[in-house]
Amino acid sequence: QRAAARLEAAEKLGSNLEAVTKEAGDACFSKYSYNKNPGEAGENQEKVDKCYRDILHYMRLINYTLVVGGTGPLDEWGIAGAREVYRTLNLPSAAYIAAFTFTRDRLCAPRDMSAQAGTEFSTALDYLINSLS
Repeated sequence: QRAAARLEAAEKLGSNLEAVTKEAGDACFSKYSYNKNPGEAGENQEKVDKCYRDILHYMRLINYTLVVGGTGPLDEWGIAGAREVYRTLNLPSAAYIAAFTFTRDRLCAPRDMSAQAGTEFSTALDYLINSLS
């Protein structure tokens, strides 16, 4: 039953990946609008685009995590060293956390997916949020 729910969540996320990413990124820059100021992580369109790219990367990893049923892909390709990279590049992890928290909190069953699939998706997002915190 959990495997079917994870696959449903992965399918729904996969078919809406661009929209989910855009909403998450928009929420990130709405909450932390100062990130678009000179000298900040989103000071120009190129840097803003990179933020959206990073969010998309994490969403794809969450999708893959849902398919395989474990956090291995997220651990290996998303979390390992992320905090150090963000610190070195002056990228605020709080902004990414806000993006993923928005996605988790926006989720609505049955509008977006079944309740069980939503639980699986939320659990994966919680894992990522806690790992970046």
